[in-house]
Amino acid sequence: MKVPEGYSSNIKNLVSLQDSRRLGLKSHDCHTLMQQLLPVAIRSVLEKPARYAITRLCFFFNAICAKTVDVSKLDKLEEDVVVTLCLLEKYFPPSFFDIMVHLVVHLVREVRLCGPVYFRWMYPFARYMKVLKGYVQNRTHLEGCIVERYIAEEAVEFCTEHLSDVSTVGVPSSQKMRVSKPLSGCTVSVVDQDLLNQAHLYVLENTEEVLPYIEQHMIHIKTAYPKFRKRIKWLQDKHNSTFIQWLRFKVQSELNEEDNHGVSENLRWLAAGPNMAVPLYRSYLIKGIKFNIKAQDDVRTTQNS
Repeated sequence: MKVPEGYSSNIKNLVSLQDSRRLGLKSHDCHTLMQQLLPVAIRSVLEKPARYAITRLCFFFNAICAKTVDVSKLDKLEEDVVVTLCLLEKYFPPSFFDIMVHLVVHLVREVRLCGPVYFRWMYPFARYMKVLKGYVQNRTHLEGCIVERYIAEEAVEFCTEHLSDVSTVGVPSSQKMRVSKPLSGCTVSVVDQDLLNQAHLYVLENTEEVLPYIEQHMIHIKTAYPKFRKRIKWLQDKHNSTFIQWLRFKVQSELNEEDNHGVSENLRWLAAGPNMAVPLYRSYLIKGIKFNIKAQDDVRTTQNS
């Protein structure tokens, strides 16, 4: 499961494979498991009636925890959750139904009176408590450490408002969250030529600026091999094997002409192709989402187990 950076804990790091237990889950991690992961995880584990009841409950929490709530659908949502609890009573023992399960019935009424759930839940405050605990340097004077550090941070942030080109202290801005950057050291590797050509061809065929050249190349192949005009698969294979080289010479010939035919800088780089020496990273942050290679995830799983 891939989530934005800071959305939840890494669930894989909280699973013990030796005794099949989950360790150290926070309350928001449990919500993440229930809303996103559980409906997928039980697809091949439970019987269909029990799986259907649990999935309905997961979808209910997804609906009430959404950023926007349609007021006209609240009555239907309230009726559905009652049916969902009745279905759960058919497949779970009576000891499962404590007061917390009963309170689910009242959550829709709470949304109707108070608005969306995410305005009122405690996760932002719990995360900020972790920040305040990090201010403690002397455990015999907890409150004093927190107050001193908090006042110092407020003073620094106040000063940065009067300085230009200085970022404030605290939560990263939305602009910084969209930045893509590596999270590990770089190793340079030479990629296999066939694999590189496959990736290059995929990029070319999904770039709008290259589409006219693809049509010209197909016409060129049909003209050069008239006997194979109706053999679509042969034409496609011939196109895949020769298009990269043909495009490189085609763009180069247009650049050598006086008017350049309007060849853009982007198209010139696309025709030249990628470098065979490719930088490799174990972890990379892309628009707020952290990606690890499989070997990196396997190492973390082994350490936890």
